[in-house]
Amino acid sequence: SRRCGLAAGRSYSGGGAYPSVSLTCPLPGVPTAVFAAAESRERFETRVTVLENGLRVASQNKFGQFCTVGILVNSGSRHEAKYLSGISHFLEKLAFSSTAQFGSKDEILLTLEKHGGICDCQASRDTIMYAVSADARGLDTVVNLLADVTLQPRLSDEEIEMTRTAIRFELEDLNMRPDPEPLLTEMIHAAAFRDNTVGLNRFCPVENTDKIDRDVLHSYLSSYYTPDRMVLAGVGIEHEHLVECARKYLLGVQPVWGPGQSRGVDRSVAQYTGGIVKVEKDMSDVSLGPTPIPELTHIMIGLESCSFLEDDFIPFAVLNMMMGGGGSFSAGGPGKGMFTRLYLNVLNRHHWMYNATSYHHSYEDTGLLCIHASADPKQVREMVEIITREFILMAGAVGEVELERAKTQLKSMLMMNLESRPVIFEDVGRQVLATNTRKLPHELCALISQVKPTDIKRVVTKMLHKKPAVAALGDLTDLPTYEHIQAALSSKDGRLPRLYRLFR
Repeated sequence: SRRCGLAAGRSYSGGGAYPSVSLTCPLPGVPTAVFAAAESRERFETRVTVLENGLRVASQNKFGQFCTVGILVNSGSRHEAKYLSGISHFLEKLAFSSTAQFGSKDEILLTLEKHGGICDCQASRDTIMYAVSADARGLDTVVNLLADVTLQPRLSDEEIEMTRTAIRFELEDLNMRPDPEPLLTEMIHAAAFRDNTVGLNRFCPVENTDKIDRDVLHSYLSSYYTPDRMVLAGVGIEHEHLVECARKYLLGVQPVWGPGQSRGVDRSVAQYTGGIVKVEKDMSDVSLGPTPIPELTHIMIGLESCSFLEDDFIPFAVLNMMMGGGGSFSAGGPGKGMFTRLYLNVLNRHHWMYNATSYHHSYEDTGLLCIHASADPKQVREMVEIITREFILMAGAVGEVELERAKTQLKSMLMMNLESRPVIFEDVGRQVLATNTRKLPHELCALISQVKPTDIKRVVTKMLHKKPAVAALGDLTDLPTYEHIQAALSSKDGRLPRLYRLFR
């Protein structure tokens, strides 16, 4: 047809004519593309093998020359109730330092460099993750290195002292940086789960930096770094090859701290308490320069959601996407969530608000849905009123268009993130660590598609029956009392007059 014919003009970048070939038609004269494809279902399923010592080996096929391999440990700040707070933070900073085989971090980096590799360690509330991305042909070397880094670290006095310095600097930076989101995340968890599990501090308190030494670290490692609490995950490698390397380097290995049998493991289930954590702070000089950020007060309000193992996790994820939000200025248009509720109902209507963003944190036994908002200290009372109103309105009618948009955006974000090999690795490792299996992307997309307005209303109604968790940072002179915030969230009808009476 003429529409799919060869265009007369071929000027693509200098203005003028453009080809009139529809994007749904093949370009004339161009050979048919041949795409790589999985030969069978087995080629894209996540395969899991459990070794004799309890270690799980999980792999995911992916085309390409490079692979991402790592060890995930069921260990984090939530497990430090019987220990000094901050051990996981120390282990994160000490990762990939000297080991039984490698004399220094430089030696490790040089070894990885031969295979075009890079390494990283991240500690969260429930997981510590050691990861390496490198040429797949160096898998044997990579697994050997990971086993040594995880089970045979030297933890020399010099390395521990350098880690203390690095942590002190990081804590200072955390309190000085213009973006308070990491600090508020700590505060909201502390308020929601006071003195237990995921409410314990993820960062090492300053007073503990001098108390944590090799003996303390070995005591912790002997309990938590056991094979049954570990997953060796790989993306972009053959499963049999990964299992072979795991048997060679991780089976029957004696850790440097001696045999451990998970004697002191904290198996506590998260207890949601609700409450408020306030930090009065002068925010007027957090950003110096020709165009400094104005002084702001930051509020985060949260309610308990659910574990990622529950069926309601998917509706909560859709709800979080539906709320969306972001900064008061965001270039990029609808693709960045400009039609979400926090943009339409909050940022577009109240020009004085600098930020309104929804977050959803989910763990093996609990979860937290929260909204972070920022404004001038003089408008804190009105800001809190607006955010509590948005929580109440969640239980109202859900439009079919906004629900479909949120579901489509969630599926899009999921699939875009899983284009990245390190993200697939983390997804494989975390799911296998928690459930011994993995839900594939198409299964998750099917579950997202099934979410109905009634599902959203059900999970919100359940959530609104809990006490709120509140974190407040900055000038809090005009902050409403916790009792007022709790009373406003318990308003079933969400009528503005009631809210105004509460906050005025």
